[in-house]
Amino acid sequence: MPDEQDLIELRKRIRHSSAHVMADVVTKMFPDAKLGIGPPTEDGFYYDFMVGKPISDQDLARIEKQMRKTIQRNLPFEFHEYQRDDALTMNSNEPLKLEIINEIPTEEPITTYKHGNFEDLCAGPHVESTGKIPAFKLLNVAGAYWRGDENQPMLQRIYGTAFESQEALETHLNNLEEAKKRDHRLLGRDLDLFSIHEETGPGLIIWHPKGSRIRGIVEDFWRDEHRKRGYDLIYTPHIGRSTLWETSGHLGFYKENMYAAMEMDGQEYYLKPMNCPFHIMYYQNDIRSYRDLPMRIGELGSVYRYERGGVVQGLLRVRGMTQDDAHIFCRPDQVEDEVNSVLDLTFFLLQSFGFSQYDVMLSTKPDKAVGEDTRWEFATESLRNTLVNRGIKYGIDEGGGAFYGPKIDIHIQDAIGRQWQITTVQFDFNLPERFGLKYIGDDGQEHQPYMVHRALLGTMERFMGVLIEHYAGAFPVWLAPVQAELIPIAERHVSYAKEIETTLLNANIRSHTSDNNDRMNAKIRYAQLQKIPYMLVIGDREQESNTVSARLRSGEDLGTLAINELIERISNEITTKS
Repeated sequence: MPDEQDLIELRKRIRHSSAHVMADVVTKMFPDAKLGIGPPTEDGFYYDFMVGKPISDQDLARIEKQMRKTIQRNLPFEFHEYQRDDALTMNSNEPLKLEIINEIPTEEPITTYKHGNFEDLCAGPHVESTGKIPAFKLLNVAGAYWRGDENQPMLQRIYGTAFESQEALETHLNNLEEAKKRDHRLLGRDLDLFSIHEETGPGLIIWHPKGSRIRGIVEDFWRDEHRKRGYDLIYTPHIGRSTLWETSGHLGFYKENMYAAMEMDGQEYYLKPMNCPFHIMYYQNDIRSYRDLPMRIGELGSVYRYERGGVVQGLLRVRGMTQDDAHIFCRPDQVEDEVNSVLDLTFFLLQSFGFSQYDVMLSTKPDKAVGEDTRWEFATESLRNTLVNRGIKYGIDEGGGAFYGPKIDIHIQDAIGRQWQITTVQFDFNLPERFGLKYIGDDGQEHQPYMVHRALLGTMERFMGVLIEHYAGAFPVWLAPVQAELIPIAERHVSYAKEIETTLLNANIRSHTSDNNDRMNAKIRYAQLQKIPYMLVIGDREQESNTVSARLRSGEDLGTLAINELIERISNEITTKS
């Protein structure tokens, strides 16, 4: 059995090879098809085609059938290298390929892989032959702009997946089916949590009462835990003058992700894409001493970023978002302790929300970076030492750091094994220099502080999307928007149910009485569909004995409970976050 890294590489080769086999078949079945690109992905592969007649999902079975014939022929994948003129001639009828060739630097070779009569521009790698593709499945057809640019032609993209065994493929397909059931966009609609409207624009969320209730609980918990750990929480404006974004470098490095300027009083203002410059303004509001450091400044700050329409997706990729943002200003001797404290808080928060499995990556200096090498070395070693001293297993993302400093990224694993990048802890040499940040050291001289960016939950929108899918909408009691549904059997029981509802609300238990005219079984069914943790049935016996008949959304019957017993049970689940 290959180790994890070998397995990742093997799957990459299988999937890349599968994409070539699929492209071979598609060009035979659709002779007018022009080839785009067909890379492997983390979970499968795709290929983009420019076609006259649209390819439909109904065509996938026919494509699969022909792919299996190609695989059975066990055709070898052959590597070839060409001079530029030869490559251009060979692809003279492939406009998208010609575009790619013309962008390859003249000093670089142009390479292809060939199986049978099909040959495609490619740097590899591939398996030895088509027969080494053990198991694959085509999934769906979608539209995709050429190179992700909405100003370019719309192509047809066929998605597929492939694995080293049929068993691994079936496991993945089962997970895909489970993922569909957990889709936060469907659950958000069914559970009445949020909505997105064409009239307001894509990527802009309207939180409904139930969704805002969950989000409020998450945010209150976040605030409480940060205050306990010495963070000062502030509020900052949603817009800033252009000079602020010029100094920060956002207008130079990030303008394409910012919304257009607004003119007021002869000045240009921009919606903020990040909170950092405002936190720096707070730092600069007074003369800072070494005794003032570390300063931990936090904010649940709303920011606005232009995301292309093709990548906006539910809560996971939005245009208006609230970051659980904080910036730590500290001395060099405080760096490792501060990063360690950030990780303490990170793991506490993630485990409180039910995430105990995660992967950690240390991202190092990219080719394009600012700051002296000595600073990069110090910062990278500080992050590395913190991880090593905690005994945390981590991977290295060579060159994956931000242009302004190295970082630690944490990818959490959800209930069905999917990974989500949530937490990031980043050094920044750029902004302290740009804004001329200083503190007075114990030597009476001015020194530049170190600055650490950190977002532990990422954005509230993305984290809520992940949370919905992790729990499939069946939130633990402490997060559930309605914790107990009171179900009177008949009209004469409604008054008593309302009394119990008031008692529960006074005990800080979110409850609701189902007082419509539906039959009891229909009310129970509704509560189950709404994934409410407790269903409390009330009839003559319960009213006479001042009790309730309690059952869980799982179907477990708890029998008859006294009201104080019920309150104690639910309150304990809320307190322990079980």
